[in-house]
Amino acid sequence: MKRIALVTIGTQGDVQPYLALAIALQERGYETVLGASEEFKDLIESRGVEFHSLGPSIQAFLQQSRFENAMSQSMLINAPALLRQGQQIVDTAARHAWNMCQGCDAIIINMNTSFGIDIAEALKIPAIMTALQPLNSTSEFPLCMYYVGNDLGPALNKLSYTAATVQQAYWNLPRNKLRRELMGLDARLMGGLFTNTEGTPLTTLYAYSEAVSPRPRDWPKTALVTGYWQLKTHDDWHPSPEFQRFLAAGDAPVYIGFGSMPFGAERNTQILKEAVRLWGGRAVVARGWGGIDPSDLPDSIFAFEKAPHDKLFRYVSGVVHHGGAGTTSAGLHLGRPTFVVPQAIDQPYWGRRVYEMGCGPKPVRLRKLTAEILAAALQDLSTNETYRRNAGEIAELLQAEDGTGKAIDVIEGVMANYKPVRTKPRRPALKLVG
Repeated sequence: MKRIALVTIGTQGDVQPYLALAIALQERGYETVLGASEEFKDLIESRGVEFHSLGPSIQAFLQQSRFENAMSQSMLINAPALLRQGQQIVDTAARHAWNMCQGCDAIIINMNTSFGIDIAEALKIPAIMTALQPLNSTSEFPLCMYYVGNDLGPALNKLSYTAATVQQAYWNLPRNKLRRELMGLDARLMGGLFTNTEGTPLTTLYAYSEAVSPRPRDWPKTALVTGYWQLKTHDDWHPSPEFQRFLAAGDAPVYIGFGSMPFGAERNTQILKEAVRLWGGRAVVARGWGGIDPSDLPDSIFAFEKAPHDKLFRYVSGVVHHGGAGTTSAGLHLGRPTFVVPQAIDQPYWGRRVYEMGCGPKPVRLRKLTAEILAAALQDLSTNETYRRNAGEIAELLQAEDGTGKAIDVIEGVMANYKPVRTKPRRPALKLVG
């Protein structure tokens, strides 16, 4: 039986799609192992997938005051220390992943685990790059991680992707050290997320729908959009008696949640309470890792510590969230009008796409959000029938897709046609680390 390793580090939104793919691979007859940080052990093993720890909790990294200061005050002052910590997280994850991938026939990686390219080279197995947002350079729109909301023109759009190249050069520093110390390889000859050490392109799978983000015409043939990798809830979650009473007491509520990044919970909660009061409607909120303090809320707001989006969203009339790829997908799959309040990374991009598709109001950065802005958005979200109609049309398209199935077809083709990269080992690789 072929064994495939999937390697990812990040928040729950960075883990769930790979768990969905691992489950689909097992259903296709493959053996899988999924590497992630320690807090996802129970989630992964509960779905019958082998778990391998890549290091300590990412939640603890995100909850530190320096990270919150970078997000809300000054990235320039706080970024150097965060980058050093990030390098250490990557170094630790790479060493664990080296152990995990022994005996595997392929490795599936992403931007955060690009060291998997080196592991694949050393083990002479194929590496398949993946992403939850568009990262290959294109002249059609700017790099999504620095998305400004406007077309800069073909030349500047293309130029914006050099930012990712510069960032990748920084992460290549520990990679080259690991190549020498752990894998017995020379330093990489070529850089980049989408090439092996010889500079030939890697197959890249984009785990979202072309209905939401159309594939650029100038992308290489190796960059493929598969459709979303949706992790369906396997438990029997249903509304508690308390939630059922709340639902029966008035109109369908709007869901509000600010994701896994625990920034500004006190401020966010005050904005939430005042906005719902000004709007006059009802809301359901979820805390997750942070973002909202669910204590001391008025009767018009029902709080969950945690609930599966693919089931909870069936009971709401619209959704307000941070714009993570997974949460955006969950809302659109159920045809829910959406207002995005992004924080960082690709979230502004997905918020803009929701707006451009006519499925919700124009996004507003969380740091610029006020109670008045949120109240106005809630009113618009709950009354605008155009949003509801457009979201319903998108939902029909998404539900007809089989993202994991298409991804596996490509993975099988890569494995069948793989030829090892020709490398001259620098010296014998070290024994497996503990």
